[in-house]
Amino acid sequence: MTDSDEMPEVTPEEAIALVADGTLLIDVREQEEWDAGHAPDARLVPLSQLQERVAELPEDTRFLVVCHSGMRSMRATAFLRAEGLDAVNVTGGMVAWAQAGGALSANAADA
Repeated sequence: MTDSDEMPEVTPEEAIALVADGTLLIDVREQEEWDAGHAPDARLVPLSQLQERVAELPEDTRFLVVCHSGMRSMRATAFLRAEGLDAVNVTGGMVAWAQAGGALSANAADA
């Protein structure tokens, strides 16, 4: 895990291992993207709703933030850290997650 200035990041491989160990994964993509495929243990909080839903996120524990390719999650992570939360960006997003062998589910009922 690297802490580049104020933006800590993990590789997809690190993220897969952390989620397997119980670390919360927040997916900031939109509902349609989530429905097409997401990490089974992730929680959907679309970037478009993040500001209104920030209170739903844990204040006392580190969690990971993922999107499609890593750009929205980087913005979301910066916002969440500014709010005092211990958010960590997953580099490469769900594209890299899948390439690294991370599990995917396409069940819309998982949200």
